[in-house]
Amino acid sequence: MKKALAGSLLALSLAGVGSAPAVAAPDGAPAQRAADRATDQAADQAAKKGVDFAGTVALSNCSGSVVRVPRSQPDDPALVLSNGHCLESGFPAAGEVVVDQPSTRTFKLLDAKGAEKATLRASKISYATMTDTDISLYQLTSSYADIKKKYGIKALEIEDDHPVRKRAVTVVSGYWKKTYTCEIDGFAYRLKEGEWTWKDSVRYTPACRTIGGTSGSPVIDHKTGKVTAVNNTGNEDGERCTLNNPCEVDRRGKVTVRKGINYAQQTYGIVPCVGHDSKIDLGRKGCKLPRPAAARR
Repeated sequence: MKKALAGSLLALSLAGVGSAPAVAAPDGAPAQRAADRATDQAADQAAKKGVDFAGTVALSNCSGSVVRVPRSQPDDPALVLSNGHCLESGFPAAGEVVVDQPSTRTFKLLDAKGAEKATLRASKISYATMTDTDISLYQLTSSYADIKKKYGIKALEIEDDHPVRKRAVTVVSGYWKKTYTCEIDGFAYRLKEGEWTWKDSVRYTPACRTIGGTSGSPVIDHKTGKVTAVNNTGNEDGERCTLNNPCEVDRRGKVTVRKGINYAQQTYGIVPCVGHDSKIDLGRKGCKLPRPAAARR
C-alpha cells in the first residue's frame, strides 16, 4: 500500500505499508514539471465535471472524506471514510476487523478550493478492516447538520451500486489537495498484497498516477457525482504480490502483475451496513462487510 505517508518523515507506505522515503524532486526538475502539468490537467478535467475538494479531509498520513449514505439524516453523527491501513494504530492484520474502538483522531476539512475550513474530531473508529476490502469509517463528534451549518459543506454521498467499467472518475486527495482523473479500466477478482487479499478491486487506467498520501481518497464518479470507491494501492516496482506491489489473481488462480497501475476498493457494500445514527450494523440485511472473528463463530 504505497498510498499513505508515515509520520513526519513522509515515508511511503503500501497505500500505507511501506518504508520507501518520499523524496521531492528539486524545483524545476523536468520530471517534476511534467508531473505538475499532468496534475493541473487532471484538476481542469475534474473541475469541468463539477468535482472539487468540498467534503474531503486530510489525515495525518492519508486522505479521506466526510460521507453519508442515501438514508443518512441531518442529525446523524457524520462519518469519515478512509483506508483500513490508515488507522493511527497501524495496519489491521489479515482477518482482523475493528469495530467501535474509541478514537480522538482529527481531520482537516477542506472547502471546494482545497482551503482548510475546520478541524473535525472523531469519537470512535466505527469500522475498519484490510480483509476483503481496505476501509475505515470514523464517527465524528459533529453531525452532518453541524458541518453544513458551521462550514457550508455537505457530505459526499456513497453510491449504492457497483462501480461501472469505463466510467470517468476523479481521485480527490485531501492530503495533497490534488486530483487525478482517469477511467475505471476494470476489476480485479482478487488483489493480493503481502498478507492481505481484497475482492473485486477497482483498477484505474494509467492516467491515475496516485502517490503516497492519496490513500483513502474518495473516487468520484463523474456521471453520478457520488463516491464509487476509495483509493488504496498500486504496483510500484513490478514485483509479484509483495508490499507496494499488488498482483491480480483471477478465478482460475492466474496471477497478473501490472507495474505502474493503481487501484481502489469499491464502497457500495458499505451502504447496507449503515443504520440509525450512523451506526455500523453488520447484522443489517444486505450487509456483507467482514465481521470480527468472535461474531463469525
